Amino acid sequence: MTDSASPSTWNPPITVLAVQPGDPPFRLVEIDGEIVGRATAMTDVLVIANAAGITVHDLDDPATVRWVGGDKLTWRPR
Repeated sequence: MTDSASPSTWNPPITVLAVQPGDPPFRLVEIDGEIVGRATAMTDVLVIANAAGITVHDLDDPATVRWVGGDKLTWRPR
């Protein structure tokens, strides 16, 4: 079996996990599978990404950001 015949999976560098209860509610942010911070808004995701050396041009680009448990506008527990 060659590499081209093997199934491949693509994981974007940034994963924003589901909203966690708190005051204020927050979402954990992973960069390359490692939790690197907490976000309470979209702008926090951009700041965390920038600190990790990642420039995000589009928060809706699935090749850059994976949103778990909601999209970029979901910041309250369901």
